[in-house]
Amino acid sequence: MHLQHASPPPPARPDWAYFLDVDGTLIDLAATPASVHVDGDLLALLQRLQVAGGGALALISGRSLADLAHHLPGLAMPMAGQHGLERRDGGGRVHRPPLPAGALDDVRTVLGAQTLRFPALLLEDKGMTLALHYRQAPFLAGHVHQLMARLAKAIGHHYTVQKGKYVAELKPAGVDKGTAIAAYLSEPPFADRRPVFIGDDANDEQGFARVNLLGGLSIKVGPGPSCATHRLADVGAVRDWLGNALETTP
Repeated sequence: MHLQHASPPPPARPDWAYFLDVDGTLIDLAATPASVHVDGDLLALLQRLQVAGGGALALISGRSLADLAHHLPGLAMPMAGQHGLERRDGGGRVHRPPLPAGALDDVRTVLGAQTLRFPALLLEDKGMTLALHYRQAPFLAGHVHQLMARLAKAIGHHYTVQKGKYVAELKPAGVDKGTAIAAYLSEPPFADRRPVFIGDDANDEQGFARVNLLGGLSIKVGPGPSCATHRLADVGAVRDWLGNALETTP
């Protein structure tokens, strides 16, 4: 089910389990992944919400864990990176699936050549995934998606293409933001809480779908079709809504 006009979510509560996308949800999108601006107010909000909620707060991002640590310094909280492929749990342990060595080597070469041919394209190498951004050249969308589809087919069924806003990403199949959320919910301090997932992009739909199955709150940020059952207008609205949990008694 894709809802174009979902309702606003009910007031946030500190006794829920929060799973938050980062880019386009907590911070505004930028021209490149490296040029985003993270302000101190956001860091303070997340730290306060983590304390108020007994630690049941996790970031679920397409960025790598190393990149999240760089852009969100000082946040010692659970984080899932690369769409759930790497996951730091509530105890600080990092989980990564075993992947065949060198599986993406040939793809890196091909995509590197594409960025030379089309300098407006940006290749983001996250280690376990490869993302080709075309935000600076939207007219290359068809070319990028066709190319990535061909590369995924050449590698085999172990890899798939994840679509996002002005990006196509080659990633291992079978792991996504929904599986990351499910893993967290099997562990303390997330277990036995109502899950909430907030995201803004096509790569958040698996998370929305999983939370819907569990009777939680799925919240889409901004316009566009989605299976999320609720909607918030923009990054500012997300921060305001989360801040409400700090003022609500369970």
